[in-house]
Amino acid sequence: MDIEKKIELVMKTPTQEIVTKEDLKTLFENHTHPKHYIGFEISGFAHIGTGLATSLKVKDLLEAGCKPTIFLADYHTWINGKLGGDLEKIRQVAEGYFKHCFIALGLPEDKVDYILASNLYDSDYWKTVLDISRNTTLNRMLRCITIMGRKETDTTSSASILYPAMQAADIFMLKVQIAHSGMDQRKVHMLAREVAPKLGAEKPVALHGRLLPSLRGVERMNATEEQVIDAKMSKSKPDSAIFVHEPESEILRKVKKAYCPEKVAEGNPMIEYAENLVLRDHPLKIERPEKFGGNVEFTTSAELRDAYTSGALHPMDLKNAVGKELVEMLKPVRDYFGKHPKYLKELEDMKITR
Repeated sequence: MDIEKKIELVMKTPTQEIVTKEDLKTLFENHTHPKHYIGFEISGFAHIGTGLATSLKVKDLLEAGCKPTIFLADYHTWINGKLGGDLEKIRQVAEGYFKHCFIALGLPEDKVDYILASNLYDSDYWKTVLDISRNTTLNRMLRCITIMGRKETDTTSSASILYPAMQAADIFMLKVQIAHSGMDQRKVHMLAREVAPKLGAEKPVALHGRLLPSLRGVERMNATEEQVIDAKMSKSKPDSAIFVHEPESEILRKVKKAYCPEKVAEGNPMIEYAENLVLRDHPLKIERPEKFGGNVEFTTSAELRDAYTSGALHPMDLKNAVGKELVEMLKPVRDYFGKHPKYLKELEDMKITR
């Protein structure tokens, strides 16, 4: 595969930004199989922004010849107080339900490395954490704690100051060449790129994916970056997110209730799910009676947005089409957990409900 095709795969939606495209080109010129990673806190159920969007992008990277790693960030989750701050519970969910969601979505262990963070951490790792901290101001570190889903002004434990340095150290310890995350993690990637020369480390290419909006949508026009991040899918608000293992009836129920204002495409979750999850690989098919315009297919975002904002496409027709696609795309997860019920049973036994 030529380099331009590889770059095209990495840039394919839901990618929003590459820092930088020139660095990515150089990377592919010098490495046939660049090392990639994406890290996750383990905070309960996996939604389509976490699971489905990530699996689609990792498959793109595999096709481009990359060696992907999914990093199960148990210590980071512990610092952030998720799952009640119970480290053993965090690890069990990480290596049980969470990892197996990705396996079910088509990322088997013979193609993707799954690493539990604390298994990596040795004296060299903690030295790297301190070295990054030595080369970073306190104010910069405080600005970076927003990657934890917290504002700088929030009351947090002092351990939170370590979080950005640990995340940057993960990149260097794994010898990652492509650091992958949602746009909400951008600050720590910029930190890693900035300190890399001071540590004698390779500067990673930063790959940032779009944050899929909540089913409640971004209801303010001209929303700020912080408002967009606040409006992303959240496990803490079950009806704001579609979880990858949910039954068909629950997916369709949530889609039916979703924010989808007539003739408004901006901040509309149904439009964004169609663009970032469906249209990237095949047309979106609208099935409706002839009296309402008959069946139609959209192959590009521009076609879809034009039809929707003009009123030629009704919200309910869009919802029906997107709901049907999500049901089909998540069928492998339902089937997988149907055959391996113990992973969901573990969550039930821990009383994890979202």
